Amino acid sequence: MDRVDIEVKFATDEAGILTGYASVFDGEPDSYGDVIEKGAFAKSLAEHKAAGTTPLMLWQHDPSEPIGVWLELREDATGLAVTGRLILETRRGQEAYALLKSGAFNGLSIGFRTRASERRAGGGRTLQDLELIEISLVSVPAATRARVTSVKTAQAGNPAAMGAAIKRSLIMAVEKKAPAPEAGTEGDDVETRVAALEENVAGIDTRLKSVEESVGNVAKSAERIEQKLNRPGASVETKTAPEKVEAKAFVGFLRHGREALPADEVKSLRVADDTAGGYLAPDDFVAQVIKGIVEVSPVRQAAKVGATSSGAVILPKRTGKPTASWVGETENRPETGSTYGQVEIPVHEMACYVDVSLRLLEDAAVNVESEVAFDLAEEFGRLEGSALVAGNGVKKPVGFMTDDAVAYTPTGNASTLGTAPADTLITLMYAMPAFYRNAGAWMMNGNTLAAIRKLKDGQGNFLWQPSYQAGQPETILGRPVIEAPDMDDVGAGAEPIAFGDFARAYRIYDHVALSVMRDPYSQATNGLVRFHARRRVGGGVVLAEALRKLRCAAS
Repeated sequence: MDRVDIEVKFATDEAGILTGYASVFDGEPDSYGDVIEKGAFAKSLAEHKAAGTTPLMLWQHDPSEPIGVWLELREDATGLAVTGRLILETRRGQEAYALLKSGAFNGLSIGFRTRASERRAGGGRTLQDLELIEISLVSVPAATRARVTSVKTAQAGNPAAMGAAIKRSLIMAVEKKAPAPEAGTEGDDVETRVAALEENVAGIDTRLKSVEESVGNVAKSAERIEQKLNRPGASVETKTAPEKVEAKAFVGFLRHGREALPADEVKSLRVADDTAGGYLAPDDFVAQVIKGIVEVSPVRQAAKVGATSSGAVILPKRTGKPTASWVGETENRPETGSTYGQVEIPVHEMACYVDVSLRLLEDAAVNVESEVAFDLAEEFGRLEGSALVAGNGVKKPVGFMTDDAVAYTPTGNASTLGTAPADTLITLMYAMPAFYRNAGAWMMNGNTLAAIRKLKDGQGNFLWQPSYQAGQPETILGRPVIEAPDMDDVGAGAEPIAFGDFARAYRIYDHVALSVMRDPYSQATNGLVRFHARRRVGGGVVLAEALRKLRCAAS
């Protein structure tokens, strides 16, 4: 089958009722080096006339955005003269009309198929027979001589005013083009010109009626489409964005390794900052893994998360509050006592690997990214979750439950929530400053939450309240509850509950979001491919006063 390309060239035009030249003949070459020969559109125009069709009027060559109808297309000595009508009932039609009327936008572009052409000396072609497909309003013309001849600004809703505007334009055009009369022939010349004008006006009236019918048909079609879309169960087709080369390359790397990738996809892979030859995962894949980590360990959803490019993050910390005192009009003002220090959050590295069946990787029907992402999220979530809660700072972050700067409230009993657990929770909550308490949240594991759900206040109301709206968390004493599996169970010396404003109290910094290295050799005898992954993450308490723990202790 022969390949047929639609060629696009640029010209200019105007708005309201559009008149001008979409293309000019035998002029200087356009920006593509082509010249259109006189008569190149004759066959196509005849075909449109016989079929009762006209080329489409589009916005920037977008087939999904028709903006009007072409009323007349004809070839004259200059080029392809066109007259059209914007449909101002559409949003894009109104925009085009405003741009054209203001002079900010005046381009036409023709789309056609070349049926006959000859090569020109010096490059380019002489186009001899063109099948005219569409004429679009565009911003940049290529044919510099194709320009707008007039802009009609009559209102679309007033056919009489529109017709008058067209008539005035034609009268001016005839008067401008008519040669000066010779002596003794002035009377005959005037009669000839008047007869020609009357004939033109009659033709305009006929075309104007056709325009009104076309606009009416378009309005009816739009109404029918709107009715269909408003029907129950009606759906709108959506187009998905094409897959980015980077994401496509990463999937190919997972399935087949670097050696099987074409050069352009290899270049799109981002090399990780290690010596093992790993590659950084694309953002979409990282987001998928992080989402899984949050499900395993929800500390990330409560804390404030940032990114860093260094091995440690240093934050300023106020260690002494300013002092103020009442003074008289002329008394000396005392010195304030504000002092500042630093909080350093080092970045630590964690690594894991997952084994994937070679047969699974070779099966094109399997979403290999989801499989690998699920396994990595499960491993990293388990490892990261325990460190952010109870890490000791040795090759891992310091958890908020092990930071000595975070204060605690005792339960009054060495191994339980106390004799009055409800009162203990209220004491813990109101030990926090109101500023942090009002933005606070509870964090505990499932076993502790089960015990809390059974507690009631003095009026018999449960302290725990379920979520009454989708997307909203359950609450205890009116504040949301986050279930974290790495929190302690209730027991001797344990700290099973934390309350506070985690977003202000705890920071998490990602240095390397995710680096993946493919190892097809070490597990080849088992039919597996091993993926080594690494992340560099730091975490620490930056504002201890915004958190408070509950400790199972007598005091």
